[in-house]
Amino acid sequence: VPWLPATLGSWSVGPDNYSLEQYLFVGPRGGGDYFRVGIFAGVHGDEAAGVFAAIRFLQELAQDPDLARGYEIYLYPLCNPSGFEDGTRHSRNGRDLNREFWLASREPEVELLERQIRTLRFDGLISLHADNDSCGLYAFALGAQVTQHVVEPALRAAEKVLPRNCDATIDNFTARNGLIRKGYPGMLCAAPEARPRPFEIVFETPHHADLEKQIEANLVFLRHELDQYQQ
Repeated sequence: VPWLPATLGSWSVGPDNYSLEQYLFVGPRGGGDYFRVGIFAGVHGDEAAGVFAAIRFLQELAQDPDLARGYEIYLYPLCNPSGFEDGTRHSRNGRDLNREFWLASREPEVELLERQIRTLRFDGLISLHADNDSCGLYAFALGAQVTQHVVEPALRAAEKVLPRNCDATIDNFTARNGLIRKGYPGMLCAAPEARPRPFEIVFETPHHADLEKQIEANLVFLRHELDQYQQ
């Protein structure tokens, strides 16, 4: 296979066993060093669009490796397998995993992902989510100063599939043209000590929109995100 699968670890919840899967795709060499990017989906188990988009993106990379030219892409398509199985935002332990990062969490999913984030020292992290209360697409643009300039063109491309949320307040944060520059404590991000800060992006689709359109918006966003960062 063109991508390299790996199981990072496994754990049990009651009688059921779960594991965290990672897929590595190394694109053709670009003009310089490889950029290392982590893509994370399914941190909330009831947000299926990002999970399906991540899997479809793996298939796209296999068919068109040039999408990843100059990149090492580490893809984590299902970060909360028990929540996905149950159709719940939380893991089966009852935890919102996206409020657990870098807070000494003992949740196995968080511990495994923190270890990868700390070890691999990504140049960029992209998380795929869906928002129950949003009428359109938006993104958290965190980390490196370049982030906003990378996100805006990707949002512009994705809003051809679904509308953008241009409210002044989104998810209790001040927003401008669908961009938020702050994040929640405990959300999946680079390690606190990481310097320089990578670009960190959370892309949100409207959860009540058509599933196929959410998947396509995620794919369009990912393609443009990688292209813009290279530029």
